[in-house]
Amino acid sequence: MKKSIYYWSPFLSKIATINAVINSAYSMNRYSQNYNCSIINAVGEFNVYSKDLLKKKINLINLSNIFLHKYLPNTGIFKSRFSFIIIFIFSFFKLKRLLQKDSPDFLIIHLITSLPLLLNFFFNFNTKIILRISGYPKLNFFRKFLWKILLKKVYLITCPTNQTRKFIIEEKLSSSNKVVLLQDPIIIVERINQMKKDKIKQDFGRYIFAAGRLTKQKNFGFLIDCFYEISTKYKSLNLVIAGAGEQENYLMSLVKKYDLKERIFLIGHQDNVYKFFYNCECFVMPSLWEDPGFVLIEAAFCRANIISSNCLNGPRDFFDNKRLGYVFDLNNKNQFLRLLEVVLNDAELKNKNNKNILIRRIKDYSIFRHFQKLNNLLSL
Repeated sequence: MKKSIYYWSPFLSKIATINAVINSAYSMNRYSQNYNCSIINAVGEFNVYSKDLLKKKINLINLSNIFLHKYLPNTGIFKSRFSFIIIFIFSFFKLKRLLQKDSPDFLIIHLITSLPLLLNFFFNFNTKIILRISGYPKLNFFRKFLWKILLKKVYLITCPTNQTRKFIIEEKLSSSNKVVLLQDPIIIVERINQMKKDKIKQDFGRYIFAAGRLTKQKNFGFLIDCFYEISTKYKSLNLVIAGAGEQENYLMSLVKKYDLKERIFLIGHQDNVYKFFYNCECFVMPSLWEDPGFVLIEAAFCRANIISSNCLNGPRDFFDNKRLGYVFDLNNKNQFLRLLEVVLNDAELKNKNNKNILIRRIKDYSIFRHFQKLNNLLSL
């Protein structure tokens, strides 16, 4: 008899975690006949993915026929928190009834995890809860206290990096035997190989590329400041940033301040970032923190030259001290600019990267490797 896996991951705007949820369910369906995978559609957030889910034979379970998602604000700290509270309240009894009625074998939770964690703590379901930590956890006193209580009843806690796993164990949030490493399913080889060869409609010439949500975490203001420093020396070089978010107006004000509207392009959210990785001079990840950073893995797969900050959990697990990219101290402008000079002036740099090490590291983030590891964990 097939085991049922439900995924819980309500979101407000497109973020990398959503791809991890869909890819995880897809990997279990693709490589095994032993599972039925379903994604819970809390407030209509997954409606935009309905065709893709149907193609990948992933069930979409509507928690309600009322789709609030399109009405909820998704930018700004206070507005987004308000939206999360609305989703929590709206979904509380609906999710409880679903778990009691369907009794899936496993519920893997990614976002707004407090709701299923609380339900699991107060009610006895015939469902094993797996907390999938998405992103480096920022714990205040209250959240730390809450996790120590609620995590006692979870079946497993999976972490995307060794650093996060170590952090959870050292903070004594759960017993170490329940905390395991499970890398994100980022790479679908055939899909990326096809998409990276698509044509870029706008000619950006020679360009540096960055991608991610336009938030404080991604630190794109630092990158724009640095680009201004070298803009007069490299007059044919441009900067392209893909993404959407609450800092868009702030970043545009920097571009205007430096009078670089013809050199810096904020191109919004892109469904296909691979073609930009494939054609850029280098990819830059200046983030304040990552865990480990989907774009880092995707850029490496596309064989882009990579320059990354040494932020918590970003390049540490992936680079593994091997020469798969360059790392600068967080917000160290002089160090970053020196590395950028190296990359821009070495036309053969891509050929010098250790391809064998790169291939081994990339495999850890493939959907097949994810399936193998998750399948073993579900069999414990």
